[in-house]
Amino acid sequence: MKIAPVATERLLLRPLTASDAERTVARAPAPGDLWGDGYPLDGDVRAATGFLRGVAEHGDPGVFRPYEVRLRESGVVVGGIGFHGPPDALGVVTVGYGLLPDARGKGYASEALRALLEVARAAGVAGAKGDADLDNPASHRVMEAAGMRCVAEAGGLRHFYRGF
Repeated sequence: MKIAPVATERLLLRPLTASDAERTVARAPAPGDLWGDGYPLDGDVRAATGFLRGVAEHGDPGVFRPYEVRLRESGVVVGGIGFHGPPDALGVVTVGYGLLPDARGKGYASEALRALLEVARAAGVAGAKGDADLDNPASHRVMEAAGMRCVAEAGGLRHFYRGF
């Protein structure tokens, strides 16, 4: 299934294909891949592994997949963002993201998350949730800047939610 990239002011969220995910898991860029220094992060590898497992078990998830976060100006991949899978029985998706250290603190994560949440809203989901360690206030700010609100703290995590 061909999913269109999502453009923001400064970023391009490029949907991973199975072959992209295989290269990510192997940490082996193909010629022409513009991976920033340190990409993929461990979270990107976990997301790509889960995506490949989901495709094998359930088929293509449509828009509910991982995306590379690329700088529009250069095309360099500076991290990843995406859905942990299709919506659950309540119509809620779980989101996750991570950026390379050099790309942090520039508002990219919030910009990417706002765009991803719009993808979810346009796909008709009821809401989106995410979580971050209690000692990760930067990630808390990212979710808050994207319109998510803290709904609970448990198990060392702060849980966020946004309904549509």
